[in-house]
Amino acid sequence: MSTPNFLIVGAGKAGTTSLYSYLRQHPQIYMSPVKEPAYFAPEIRPEALSEPMRRHVALQSQSLAAVLADGEPCKPYGWIAAEWEDYIRLFRAEKGARAIGEATPAYLWSATAAANIRARLPEAKIIMILRDPAERAFSHYLHQVSVGLTAASFRAHLEACARDPHRELSPLYPFLELGLYHDQVKRFLDAFPREQIRIYWYEEAWSRPAELLAAIFRFLEVDDTFVPDLSERIHQRRAPRSTRLHHILKQSRIWYPLKSLVPVSFRGPFRRLAFRAGASLVMNPADRSYLIDYYREDIQRLAALFNRDLSAWLR
Repeated sequence: MSTPNFLIVGAGKAGTTSLYSYLRQHPQIYMSPVKEPAYFAPEIRPEALSEPMRRHVALQSQSLAAVLADGEPCKPYGWIAAEWEDYIRLFRAEKGARAIGEATPAYLWSATAAANIRARLPEAKIIMILRDPAERAFSHYLHQVSVGLTAASFRAHLEACARDPHRELSPLYPFLELGLYHDQVKRFLDAFPREQIRIYWYEEAWSRPAELLAAIFRFLEVDDTFVPDLSERIHQRRAPRSTRLHHILKQSRIWYPLKSLVPVSFRGPFRRLAFRAGASLVMNPADRSYLIDYYREDIQRLAALFNRDLSAWLR
């Protein structure tokens, strides 16, 4: 029975999907075919999800049988591995890899994941990437808009998050809380020996992706001379030109049938027509100031924890 010997635990919107994709290319690494099974975070279960989030996971889970390709049935919310048997099923296809891993960014936020991982996989290596929390929040918002989970403006979304009573997992919660890194990181530092943990800083690490990957390969004790194909950029920043229309279509039952009617050769031009991307998507300075005020104390505590200059996150 294969189980992971390393986990990417966060942070969300800090390049973990790209990292997952690049690690999958390495011949000595096996990654779970489901990127975010969330087994070690019991806070993330179908019954804890808001209705929009439950629909989102259910739609993802419809393709799970094809992803696993093991001939066995899948649960309606099977993208979330709630039971150990569901979790280890993700690693059945592993054949002698030196490094076996998965990537669930919400483990960093979870109050219980660090201890749960330690209890099941005490020798596991832990990888995390930390990003300017204001920029992380803006990227998260753009992702939620692109998948149809919100149609609000960024400021309206932030203010709604601040008012949310936090009863269930939704586009509003834990949106702001995901960027409160100090206590999140410390849970892992308290649970694991320091030599089993690698912490990278998004702005520095992704400026030199080849160096980042070589360092991670060395940490995982696989061939660090392997060079993945870095030409594909995963989850590039984008937003629909008509946020409200996009939201209505995504929340309706006609989006996926309509999408299937678009020939594959036209999907690239269609995305460019329907979405804004790149430099046009920047945070309003007033919104950044709002977030800096929200995160200031936590950033200062994190800087003290690592004796690291994080003043760029406060500008």
